[in-house]
Amino acid sequence: MARCRYCRQPYKPARMGQGCCLNLDCIILAGQARKAKEAAKQAKAERAAIRARKEAAKRPNTLKAEAQAAFNAYIRARDLSAGHNCIDCDKPFEPQKPGGSVDAGHYLSRGSHPNLAFSEQNCFAQRKNCNRPGGTTATAFRLGVIDRIGLDAVEALESDTTPRRYRAEDYRAIRDLYRAKLKELKANE
Repeated sequence: MARCRYCRQPYKPARMGQGCCLNLDCIILAGQARKAKEAAKQAKAERAAIRARKEAAKRPNTLKAEAQAAFNAYIRARDLSAGHNCIDCDKPFEPQKPGGSVDAGHYLSRGSHPNLAFSEQNCFAQRKNCNRPGGTTATAFRLGVIDRIGLDAVEALESDTTPRRYRAEDYRAIRDLYRAKLKELKANE
């Protein structure tokens, strides 16, 4: 004996996989449920197709901005979870402050060194007022970076002039990589 999903009455299934009794109302409800499930599946597939078309239509500049945002979010989370203070002034961060108080500051700027825009050794969590114009000096930043990664790594970073040309699929890969790293970092906290 089994119980009908809809009227909850016991019945003896006539065939394998029968989910309801042979009451007409229950059969109608089962048909409506099946149609609703198929419609939901079709709507989900349509949403996925729309999402894929939108992703394919994105311009490289949009993808670059998304990749940079994902990279910066990872850098901020990486340094905050490691308990680091500001790379420049060594003051603690105030993440609970409205709008946050943490930027992802590049030691060698993205404008003058675009080849290092996505280098984890070139980017560190930095207080917003230290990252803004007039906030800190390059010397203080360099000393903080040397303390964090060592002089040899800083000199290697400063001498890296390898040109890097990113295409749309490169930006997508970078964005997805750093989103995954951020998700993993948050899961391990």
